[in-house]
Amino acid sequence: MRFPARFQLVAAMNPCPCGYLGDPSARCRCSSEQIQRYRGKLSGPLLDRIALHVSVRREPMALDTAPRHGMPSSEAAAIVAAARQRQLRRQGMANAFLDLQGLRAHCLLDAEDRLWLESACERLGLSLRAAHRVLKVARTLADLEDAAAIDRSHLAEALQYRASGLG
Repeated sequence: MRFPARFQLVAAMNPCPCGYLGDPSARCRCSSEQIQRYRGKLSGPLLDRIALHVSVRREPMALDTAPRHGMPSSEAAAIVAAARQRQLRRQGMANAFLDLQGLRAHCLLDAEDRLWLESACERLGLSLRAAHRVLKVARTLADLEDAAAIDRSHLAEALQYRASGLG
């Protein structure tokens, strides 16, 4: 039997059992063993299937904060839509759905960057599945910049999304 499903999972968890690891208040008293046990509740194969691992700092307590200045949502949406159109024109699907053959065809790296990525994945203890996720994210970052090829900066940023948080 086959049960096809496509969904986007957005999940959150605290950095440690008490939730204050890395907080400027220094309220966390969790031992490294407690933190490791807490994070160990998520299996490696599950984490391999999550493309982006992003750490988010706690917001400071301020009820009347000034609005942040950055890119307007409408501008960000236009950039994302253009990147998605590039993906559909190039390969007929979003980067997230590329199989191994699609990765080989559309996520080409020069020899130096390939060796660099392999070495980085080895140092970080990433599985081959996680390395493929890194390539898909790097391809997406290149698409967001309208770059024809993946370069080292795209690979480094994609790796940061794996290295932050849980692995």
